[in-house]
Amino acid sequence: MANSDESDFDLEDEDDYYAWLGLNRSASADEINNAYRRLSRMYHPDKHQSDDKKQKAAQLFNKIKRAHEVLSDSHQKAIYDVAGVQGLKTEGWQLQVKYRTPQEILDEYERLKKENEEKKLQQRTNPKGSLTIGINATDIFDGYDYDSEYSSLLPSVEISDMQISQSVECPLTGKDTVTLSGHLSSHNGTGQGNVSIATRRVLSDKGWGEVEFSMGSKPSLSCRGFRTLWNRGFGTVGGSLQLGPDGMPKVNYNLMVAHQFDKHLHGRLTFNGGLLSGVNASLMYDRDDHHALLGLQLGIPATYAILQYIYNCQKYDLRLKTALRFGTFGFLFEYGCTKKVTQFSDLGASISFGVPVGVSLKIRLTRGNQTFSMPIRLSESVVPSAIFYGTLVPLVGYFMIKKFIIDPYVKEQNERNLKEKKQKHTELFSKKKKEAEDAMDLMSEQVERCREVEENIGGLVIHRALYGVLVDEGSGSCCIEVGRCLQGLVKNSKLLVIENTKLSDLPGFYDPSFGETKSLLVEYSFGGRRHRHVFIEGERIVLPNKDHIID
Repeated sequence: MANSDESDFDLEDEDDYYAWLGLNRSASADEINNAYRRLSRMYHPDKHQSDDKKQKAAQLFNKIKRAHEVLSDSHQKAIYDVAGVQGLKTEGWQLQVKYRTPQEILDEYERLKKENEEKKLQQRTNPKGSLTIGINATDIFDGYDYDSEYSSLLPSVEISDMQISQSVECPLTGKDTVTLSGHLSSHNGTGQGNVSIATRRVLSDKGWGEVEFSMGSKPSLSCRGFRTLWNRGFGTVGGSLQLGPDGMPKVNYNLMVAHQFDKHLHGRLTFNGGLLSGVNASLMYDRDDHHALLGLQLGIPATYAILQYIYNCQKYDLRLKTALRFGTFGFLFEYGCTKKVTQFSDLGASISFGVPVGVSLKIRLTRGNQTFSMPIRLSESVVPSAIFYGTLVPLVGYFMIKKFIIDPYVKEQNERNLKEKKQKHTELFSKKKKEAEDAMDLMSEQVERCREVEENIGGLVIHRALYGVLVDEGSGSCCIEVGRCLQGLVKNSKLLVIENTKLSDLPGFYDPSFGETKSLLVEYSFGGRRHRHVFIEGERIVLPNKDHIID
């Protein structure tokens, strides 16, 4: 899905010096000098007679002269190859000042001030929240035969429980932080809640301690601590005292030790004491695209093993998960996926089924530090139809909403942002267009000579070339004709444009459809045979090519 949160484009003048000189990034010093001399013969003002052409040539000559100065200097070339034109705006360690109008300075100041205030507020409060709505839909798949007098044609779907949690942090000093949190829940008409206050102090660079007091339906007092134990190991310890419904205190405590075996593998050993006591051992393997977990729990009231695997497909911003738990309570199998829908939002869904829990579907949306989840109970037993429809319906629903609601909205928003950017940079666009037209005017004689030579020897002759957003590979509303420009780049019946070249920086080119994916359609002849091909911008262009023959 397109990223609608940060859909931003920039028309800043980031020039490609290599494209200006018709070189690749591995060009030698001799190749750079030869290209500069060749273009100087074309663009030097002294090579032209009329004052109009002298003025046009002077502007273009200054461009190629600047490109030659940078690329022929090893120090500047190294900076340009890494950081581009912006990296050249330094002198020693001092940043050159780019002069702007008072209004531009004021707008930039207001923007930075607002961003700084928002960032500072977010860092100091770190708000976190969650909303969980549990739905009981077992009547859909676990229908019973009731008396027709009381039965309903529609299955009963009801909200069985709801939970809301919220927390904010209040830094007091560099070492002390207070956290305020609240929790409300309702289950089958019975509600309860509590309010908590916790204070954490950083004791040293190796550890911290925290004390939390909660009051409400279940008052409690708890404490936690963390400390680095050795070079690759750390541990936590915690305990809590809670008053039960009968007024009797309940004590729980836990101890955890973890060790990092290598860069990707680490393990944990946890001991829990109290009402739910047990020992848990887990081994985790974590890489950029793979995550695996093997765990074993021994204790009361259940003993079980867990196997979990997560695959992170970074190309599609997709995370796939599968997990299996089995033990004295029965078994539980789970599978699901999480998709990054915008820069700050993740949407996920998972199906879990087993004995004795039945079948459940969980939908989860995470937006920043806010989490919205909806667990849906589909069946009280393992019913194949519940598993099938619980998998199919969310997938179909996601693609339907994406296609008919989200994609049109994102497209409209991107088009609106693009239009605003174009209006803001109209002057720069006009400048680029004029430079391209001036370049073609100065190249016209050379292009005609090149075309005449190629026609006489049956070489490479460009008949038509379109650059921009193409429709049906033959036309487009945002295209420009660049056939004469390409003909001027032909050398010895060959044309080569290296991979990842910004075509709009080639002589005679400019960007007619900023912010959109552009293509280059070329129709040419070589050896008396017609050729035709469409190149995507950034693709390596080599002409002639026998694969382009159309007759």
